[in-house]
Amino acid sequence: MGENKAAEDGDRRIGRRALIVGGLAAATGTAVLARDELARLWWRVPGIEKPREQGVVDFAGARWVAASEANWRRADRPDDYDIDMVIVHVTQGDFDSAVQAFQDPEHKASTHYIVGQDGRITQMIRELDVAYHAGNRDYNERSVGIEHEGFVDRPEDFTDEMYEASARLTARICARYGIPADREHIIGHIEVPGTDHTDPGPHWDWNRYLKLVRAARTSRA
Repeated sequence: MGENKAAEDGDRRIGRRALIVGGLAAATGTAVLARDELARLWWRVPGIEKPREQGVVDFAGARWVAASEANWRRADRPDDYDIDMVIVHVTQGDFDSAVQAFQDPEHKASTHYIVGQDGRITQMIRELDVAYHAGNRDYNERSVGIEHEGFVDRPEDFTDEMYEASARLTARICARYGIPADREHIIGHIEVPGTDHTDPGPHWDWNRYLKLVRAARTSRA
């Protein structure tokens, strides 16, 4: 079953790249592609992946701590899978325990980011890659997952620092992939089809959060 899944993922990746490159070649006929065009598209060729540098983060100010490779799947998003969603989670524990859980290969789940009550942000998986966070394969492939330190039944856990830091992060993600800053595209884990999770819970202030996200999108800070 694992081999079939890997093959399916590989076929989808190669098929989309082949379509892009093949379509471009057809459009130009037999003419040789310009050198700068080839340089821009080289990584779309089947078997070629985007360059990566260990420890590089996608959000300035985030700290990199790698999740276990058992808790995510390598990809080349948004080439392989369009990213059109941010999913909000709550850790049901403290910041450090969430980091440790995502480093544990037996945990079998992780998110791209964790936001602390003090506003610190740790990135554990590149946005290029698919994190196992939503409990739904399609939603995993289409989304960036953000955990927030705390418990769903403790409104005091959702601090000003957390809301503001998370909103800046989500605003950058939305800007990067052209995601609308609305409740259709920024959702809670509870809204994922098939999930048995309830986070971020009734105390998460969606109106406040979306207002902060929209404000951050128009700010250069």
